[in-house]
Amino acid sequence: MQNYKDLKVWEKAHSFTVKVYEDTRLFPKEELYSLTNQLRRAASSIPANIAEGCGKNTNLDFANFLNIAFGSANESEYFLILSKDLFYLTQEKFDPQFILVNQVKGMLIALINKVRSQTTKNPNA
Repeated sequence: MQNYKDLKVWEKAHSFTVKVYEDTRLFPKEELYSLTNQLRRAASSIPANIAEGCGKNTNLDFANFLNIAFGSANESEYFLILSKDLFYLTQEKFDPQFILVNQVKGMLIALINKVRSQTTKNPNA
């Protein structure tokens, strides 16, 4: 299909994931196998599913993986909110991450719509 590293949404999702890993290093040790792990897995699932979808043969398959990435972005957003409400993330760390994950979500919606419209125009693509 295409090289995932050429997609701006993948770049932004990757940056978000790296920042999540940095920010969660300071979470309490008792959260290592709980919230820390859940947030990291949800965040890394976004660019991973974009990459996996790029390797599929059809636009329909690609759109499905983009939908999974979008679900992971929603999950990440919730875990960020929970982390802030539990005082694991300061407002100063939360705000840029919240903005970034919502930018990723917007970009995913646009890409999903584009890929779906291509599928509608050419069902064999």
